[in-house]
Amino acid sequence: METVFPFFILMLTGLVLQHVKVFPTETDKSLNLYVIYIALPALILQQVPKLDFNGNIMAPFLMPWLVVGFSALAVLLLCRVMGWSRETTGSLLLMVPLGNTSFLGIPMVERFFGAAGVPYAILYDQFGSFLALSSYGTFVLAFYGTGGRPTPLAIVKKTLLFPPFIALITALCLHNTPFPAWLDTLFAMTAKSMVPVVMVAIGFQMRLLMPREELLPLGAALVLRLLITPVVFLTACRILQLSAPAVKVSLLETAMPPMVTAGALASIAGLKPRLSSALAAYGILASFFTLPLIYSWL
Repeated sequence: METVFPFFILMLTGLVLQHVKVFPTETDKSLNLYVIYIALPALILQQVPKLDFNGNIMAPFLMPWLVVGFSALAVLLLCRVMGWSRETTGSLLLMVPLGNTSFLGIPMVERFFGAAGVPYAILYDQFGSFLALSSYGTFVLAFYGTGGRPTPLAIVKKTLLFPPFIALITALCLHNTPFPAWLDTLFAMTAKSMVPVVMVAIGFQMRLLMPREELLPLGAALVLRLLITPVVFLTACRILQLSAPAVKVSLLETAMPPMVTAGALASIAGLKPRLSSALAAYGILASFFTLPLIYSWL
């Protein structure tokens, strides 16, 4: 808990700032844009070129897609057994398989594993969660939601023009390329701003009130996302005797709470907006207790 306590304080600060009138109502959006366009690309360009490619590097590429497949099947089974509505099913299909592996995941990995774990977290997020949101997430939104259906070309264009993805491809092309000292300093300075900005933004956009009838789907989804899924994959890796740093980082990423961006998209598409928002908000709060637990099992 000592490891995650600073994150909790920063998020609580953002929650308090919701009630300070000097801050505009869309402050969280501005902070998120700063992270997406500046801080996260800087972190990627700082860390990924130093990545050591070996056989275990496949874990951050494969595990997020296995998580999506396992979680989606579990959600479909759960919703059928419980007889939940189409909107609830769509919300859980979006929120449970897709974790907050970037805004929360990368800072948490750095906190638990140090800077050496960050490149693996970036690969997990960009080649896993981000691409899954762009493909699987778009399919769920189109099939269950009420909004318009984007074309495959639009999805590809959005993916290729996403600033962190551009930074990742650039960083991979610059593998083992030394940067000038001033550029290294710039990347490091900018990357360090990511954690406080992200946590304040998350706190600022949190909404905690929701209807009583949605408490059961909320609880079941969070248990599946935060405990059952990581335990299943941790057990599988133990059986297969996989314990490399890339595997351990990937396993911690499987335990991240539901993705904030997925919650926003689910709300826009009419997929139980209050439930989707609550999954993102309460998931982050719950993860401050579950992540240290999962890490201790690693």
